[in-house]
Amino acid sequence: MSNSKTGFMYKSWWKVAAVVLLIYTIAGGLLLNIPYLPELEETIRNMYYHVAMWFTMMILFIVSVVNAILYLNKKQLKYDIASKQYATSGIFMGLLGYATGAIWMSYTWADPNATLADSFSTFAREPKLVGAAIALLIYGAYLVLRGSIPDIDRRAKTSAVYNIFAFAMLFPTIWIIPRLMESLHPALDFRAVDNRLRMVFYPAIGGWSLLAVWITTIKIRIELVKEKNML
Repeated sequence: MSNSKTGFMYKSWWKVAAVVLLIYTIAGGLLLNIPYLPELEETIRNMYYHVAMWFTMMILFIVSVVNAILYLNKKQLKYDIASKQYATSGIFMGLLGYATGAIWMSYTWADPNATLADSFSTFAREPKLVGAAIALLIYGAYLVLRGSIPDIDRRAKTSAVYNIFAFAMLFPTIWIIPRLMESLHPALDFRAVDNRLRMVFYPAIGGWSLLAVWITTIKIRIELVKEKNML
């Protein structure tokens, strides 16, 4: 009995860590002191959600593309399934990051006196918003592509190649081109971030990432079971 409990704790420590880190993120994000920045004020607490979720999205897309490369190398279906599920979770975290960013935006650099049409026109030209939307659409097309190919092996190979392309497109759409253009999006220098923010921000990345991996591993196991039943 003792050995079974020890084995369970050994395998599940990271799940416990995910719960603890997220409780700390939510509680600490709401209650702990933050540095005063006139342009952001209390809204900077959204960094524990918006920015941390974008970091989580990147981690999931990295794991997805690694599994895509492993599939091309080893031709084992488990890597294709893992690649798909990590990409799906990455898209979900990206959408959450986009939504929390939009909420943050509405309280900081949006013009409260502008009409809805003017606001939409301004945001539609904002390079960081457009770049993020393009990146998520490219990954959305990855899921559409998978659903359009009935043959398992051909679908896995084509999807793996496209996954590499989609990952490569993340850098110009999110990290490079928007930084070369004039943007309303405030630039936050992480080297100058106050230690009070780091105390919650880094655990937030760990908590969201572990939660996303936890959910993804469950989805992978479910799909592996379905594949076995179909054979």
